[in-house]
Amino acid sequence: MWAETVKRLVAGVLVLATTGLAQAADYSGPLLDAHLHYNVEAYEGPHPLTDVLARMQRNGVRAIVANSRPNDGTKTLAEAEAQTRAAGVTVVPFIRLYRNRADYDNWFRDESIYTMVQAELARGTAAGPYRGIGEFHLYDSANANGAVAKKLMQFAAKNQLAVLAHVDDVAIDLLMAHAPDARLIWAHTGIGGAPAPRVLALLDKYPRLMGELSYRPGLTCGEGSLCPEWRALLLKYPDRFLIGSDTWVNQRWLYYDELMRAYRRWLGELPPDVARRIAWDNGASLFQLNRP
Repeated sequence: MWAETVKRLVAGVLVLATTGLAQAADYSGPLLDAHLHYNVEAYEGPHPLTDVLARMQRNGVRAIVANSRPNDGTKTLAEAEAQTRAAGVTVVPFIRLYRNRADYDNWFRDESIYTMVQAELARGTAAGPYRGIGEFHLYDSANANGAVAKKLMQFAAKNQLAVLAHVDDVAIDLLMAHAPDARLIWAHTGIGGAPAPRVLALLDKYPRLMGELSYRPGLTCGEGSLCPEWRALLLKYPDRFLIGSDTWVNQRWLYYDELMRAYRRWLGELPPDVARRIAWDNGASLFQLNRP
């Protein structure tokens, strides 16, 4: 009886200790936000440059992939060299295809979008050359075969630009058919919820495909822990995933701290080297950033 009681007490202590370790094991290294918008509603509204940089700094976000509607938001971040340096944030600029909301539904067949992308790439930014195109949306996967969509994929591959695409799994196949050598970053790794086996099949098929994990359905379960099938996927392909905030509306800026804490929580469940790759190294390698 006494021996059994001791066993239960020891078990209870081990549970408490394990719980404490889990809480203390949140990932604490640098973050690279690979899906950040600084849209006109933010910079002309409640989130001036000082506000957004403070949010990045206090969350350990050391680099951002900036893509904004219009591109003026990204240029504002790129031109603020003294402020971004003080905050410890490196700006990786992407060319967004949207001058306004009307472009969301028509860019893939609008030749003026292609002309704009060419002009922006030639112009560059104060933070250096543009490193990618997007984020763009295809609400109908068949529009991946639009004339401008095809030309932009080929333009990106030719100029070694990454492409950030908010599309379904069908469109991944169509876009990659246009430019098999393109570096395609799948925004949200399929916000529509393509099942993990389908994501795995696409990663197997396209070695240059990467997944960005904001808004990803089924990624976490319960209290924010990784769902088993996604943990297995991240462990199989630790070099193929990125994290992002997707600050597409001002409300996302209000929740920026919470979003980054949630990433740190589940990253802490992974082996340290895997967590570091997803949080920082994969993006840093892709965009040739120095280790912070």
